[in-house]
Amino acid sequence: MSYFRELPDIEYQSPLSDRNSSLDYVRVKNLFRRIKLRDDLKNTFTLFNKYEIKEGARPDTVAQELYNKSDYDWIVLISAGIVNVRDEWPLSNYHLYNYSLEKYGGDLNSTKHYETKEIKDSSGRIILPSGKVVDSDFTIPNPSNPIVNLSQSEVVIPVTNYEYEIRKNEEKRSIYILRPEYVGVFVSDIKRIMTYTDSSQYVSPKLIRSSNTRTKSP
Repeated sequence: MSYFRELPDIEYQSPLSDRNSSLDYVRVKNLFRRIKLRDDLKNTFTLFNKYEIKEGARPDTVAQELYNKSDYDWIVLISAGIVNVRDEWPLSNYHLYNYSLEKYGGDLNSTKHYETKEIKDSSGRIILPSGKVVDSDFTIPNPSNPIVNLSQSEVVIPVTNYEYEIRKNEEKRSIYILRPEYVGVFVSDIKRIMTYTDSSQYVSPKLIRSSNTRTKSP
């Protein structure tokens, strides 16, 4: 079942210059009939499995692995809440490097920002958590000797542009996927949602027709 094949159609007045009459229509897929999971279901963990996207995996390969149907890639994306695959799906290492190189050029390995290291006092209590973005000259007193400041290298680490992009890419790998046993019900619900009901534009369960502004009532 392909997602776009299930989208219902809509006819709207033809914008083509070579149309035969004002009654000509163009039939297209109704892309506005978009589907998303209900927000209240996102926290229903019995419906989903956590999944780590492997290096080089695509939505269709994940669908084949989990559902034995590569054209269920749209179920993978919808259940993961992904709208823009280009921006929200992790790149392969090869494509990530090329993307980063194109973005930063000669500054690929230049420092993007500085982050804190974890610092504890003599009792093992954290007095500075790791991962906080700070200035390069940031420092704090030595917990064992408050009069002496820790050196910059003891407190902060540089993060390069490339390391930053790698981190962002890795964060995209952890997603939630609809469990296989619920796919049948999910597909049935999609088919029902993609069906039109009676309205002034209704033509058939899979087709509506927009108003034609070129025609006038008598």
